[in-house]
Amino acid sequence: MRETHRGDELYFESRESRVGGSFDASLLHQPVSVLRSRQPLVLSMTSTVTEAIRAMQANHTGCVVVTDDGTVNTKVNGIFTERDVLFRIVDRGRNPAHLPLQDVMTPNPETVSVRSAVAYALNKMSVGGFRNIPVVDDERRPAFVVSVRDVVEFLVEYFPREVLNLPPLEGAKSQQAREGA
Repeated sequence: MRETHRGDELYFESRESRVGGSFDASLLHQPVSVLRSRQPLVLSMTSTVTEAIRAMQANHTGCVVVTDDGTVNTKVNGIFTERDVLFRIVDRGRNPAHLPLQDVMTPNPETVSVRSAVAYALNKMSVGGFRNIPVVDDERRPAFVVSVRDVVEFLVEYFPREVLNLPPLEGAKSQQAREGA
């Protein structure tokens, strides 16, 4: 891909030359429902942080959607993520055993509608710096959660040759086993 610089801006002259074919932008206009998403892990505002962490571990997910009654039948009031564990609990020396989610969740989180496009969800996640975003129905009840990983897997599914068959970069370390989560 040929790049030209004008001031601090970067302009791309040809996106097609980068992947050997044209990027089908219509994929990003598909509804979020085409993504491999997970049913939301839902807890109540009075559930403890310990309950949330254990549920996140058991379900291999990075967030809990918080509603009044802990079901998908009421509107989203908050979201509790693995980042909240680090920055609102561990970093502040708080004991999660009896700490209710309502004290450490992000209240009134950004959400997207079940009718939203993949591009819209991706934009909200990028601009807000979110790894997960709740998808809600018209009454703001949780339908499912979309993660950055869901979007990446969606794109890899459509461009497997271009993504999975890339040669290693010169000087790049070989892939090592993951640590932690």
